[in-house]
Amino acid sequence: MRIALIAPPFISIPPKLYGGTELFIAHLAEGLKKKGVDVVVYATGDSTVDAEVRFLYPETEWPLKGEIFGNIKDVNHTAWAVADAMRDCDVLHMNNAPGLAASRFTDKPFVYTMHHAHEESLSDFYEHYPHVNYVAISDFQRMQESMTRICTIHHGVRMEDYPLRETKQKYLSFIGRLAPVKGPHLAIEVAKRTGIPLKIAGEVQPLFNDYYEGEIKPHIDGRFIEYLGQADLAIKNELLGNSFAMLFPIQWNEPFGLVMIEAMASGTPVIALPGGSVAEVIRDGVSGYVCKNIEEMIDRVRNLSLPPAAVHQYARERFSVGVMVTKYLKLYESILGGRQLASLGDAVPCTATPGAAA
Repeated sequence: MRIALIAPPFISIPPKLYGGTELFIAHLAEGLKKKGVDVVVYATGDSTVDAEVRFLYPETEWPLKGEIFGNIKDVNHTAWAVADAMRDCDVLHMNNAPGLAASRFTDKPFVYTMHHAHEESLSDFYEHYPHVNYVAISDFQRMQESMTRICTIHHGVRMEDYPLRETKQKYLSFIGRLAPVKGPHLAIEVAKRTGIPLKIAGEVQPLFNDYYEGEIKPHIDGRFIEYLGQADLAIKNELLGNSFAMLFPIQWNEPFGLVMIEAMASGTPVIALPGGSVAEVIRDGVSGYVCKNIEEMIDRVRNLSLPPAAVHQYARERFSVGVMVTKYLKLYESILGGRQLASLGDAVPCTATPGAAA
C-alpha cells in the first residue's frame, strides 16, 4: 500500500512553530511508516519528516504575503502533487480543499481530512465531490456536514513528546493564537481573580495586532503575567508540563483543539469554556473541566485536584498517535478493499449519515 499525504505548501512538515495541520501530517506519516506502509509526503522542501518528501516549493512561507498569491500557490502545488501521486499511489490523502477538484481527473480514491471550522461555502464545495472519503476531526464537526461518506477520527500526539510530570508548579498556562476567539484576555482575567500567575505562548498575527496591543500587552509584566512568544516543542514541554492547569477559554466552535491533548498528555488538566469539540475532548472531572462561564472556571481553578497520572492516562488511551494511525490505516484498507467500514472504534462508519450513532 502506498499512501500520498498532500499538505498545503506554506509550512514545513513537521512545523518548526505554528502549524497544527502540519504536525498532524508528520505524526500520521511517521506512524504509517512504522506500520510498514509506503508513504510519500507532498510538502515544502525544508520538511524534515521521517518519510519520502516531494516538493515543488523549496521553503516555508508563513505568514502569507498575500491571500491571492497564497491561493494560487496552493492550487499550483496541489495540482502538481495530485498529478504526481496518481501515477504510483493507491490512496491520495488531501489536507487542503483545492486538491478535491483534481479528483475529477483520476479514479484513484481520495481521503480528505477537514482541519477547519464549518463554513457554508466549503460545505457546498464538498457536495460536488460525493466520491471523496471525508474525515472529520470531531463528532461536533462531522454533524455539521451532510456528506454521506464521512467519519470521525480524532487527532493524536506522540506521547513520548510530552512526558508526564506529576509535580506541578503553581501557575496557569495558555497556548494559542492571541486572537479574540481564543480568549487570552479571559485567561488573564482568571489568573488575576484567582491570584495564580499565568504564562502565555502563541502567535500574534498582524490581523489581531490591535487586539494584542490593547487587550493583552498592557497586562504583561514579566512576573505575574508572562508572554513567552511562539511555542516550539521544547517550550510546550516546559510550559505545559510544569503547569498547574491549562486555560482554554475559547469564544468560538473549535473543531478540535490540539493543544488540549498536548496539555493532557503532559498530565496537565484543561479548564475550558464550551464550544465545538471541547466537551468531546475533555472528560469532565477526569482530564479537566468544561465550564459554563468564567465564574465556574475560576471556581474550578481554585479547587483543582485532578491527579496528573490520571489525566495523562486518559490522553494516552484516546489521543495517542498509535490510536489515530490505526484508524486511518483501517480506513485506507476498507477503501482499497471496496468494503463498507464497519467500525473505527469510537468513530462512526465512513458510510454513515451525519448524526448517526457510532
